[in-house]
Amino acid sequence: MDQLNLNPALDFLHSLGTRIAAADPLHEVLDEIVEFVADLVSCDSCFIFVLEGDELVLRASKNPHPEVLDRLKMRVGQGITGWVAEHREIVSLAEKASHDTRFKMFTELPEDTYEAMLSVPIISRGRVVSVINVQHKNAHVYAPREVKAISTIGHLVGAAIEMARLENEVTQLSDKLATRKVVERAKGIMQRDLSVSEEEAYAIIQKQARHRRKSMKEISEAILLAEDLKRGSRPVS
Repeated sequence: MDQLNLNPALDFLHSLGTRIAAADPLHEVLDEIVEFVADLVSCDSCFIFVLEGDELVLRASKNPHPEVLDRLKMRVGQGITGWVAEHREIVSLAEKASHDTRFKMFTELPEDTYEAMLSVPIISRGRVVSVINVQHKNAHVYAPREVKAISTIGHLVGAAIEMARLENEVTQLSDKLATRKVVERAKGIMQRDLSVSEEEAYAIIQKQARHRRKSMKEISEAILLAEDLKRGSRPVS
């Protein structure tokens, strides 16, 4: 990077380091990377897919995609992005990216109709952790400087992405355990009050969650709150 771009890069790395030190959520870390890369190459679209198990999951995007963010997945080796993750090689297509034999169309992403595409693997400690995709609506030759810049950013942020992903996994696991404890307590109350089995109590909570369009945790917390209120209203002997 030349002297003109040095200060923004240093600001970006400092901000990213601060987020990691503060254990900020994965999405906040990735969103900052997307914003920086998109500004760096003046692209129309920028995606970050994170490798989780043997699947690449769309975790960040320059353009809003609430309906597919965290839901769109592809296998390693599938599409250009999957090929990049599998072979650990950069793919640079100046035009007609959708005509490439490795390309896979996702109808949920209008960006798949864009002409140019640059896909860069992000590697940390010898393994691919994510893939950054940059796209342009019109034909665009990715200059060696652009490719090198994004590749360098990838080397710098690879560990940050992996750390944020692991923090996210820990948080999700903690949330699951907390939900399980709440549901277990709610099941016990239902079994006692309705004289039903554990399976029947679970089914009742599940049915209420679907009917009310709430999570099982929310329904269970309501049951526990009702129980606490009932206990509080009992006269002291």
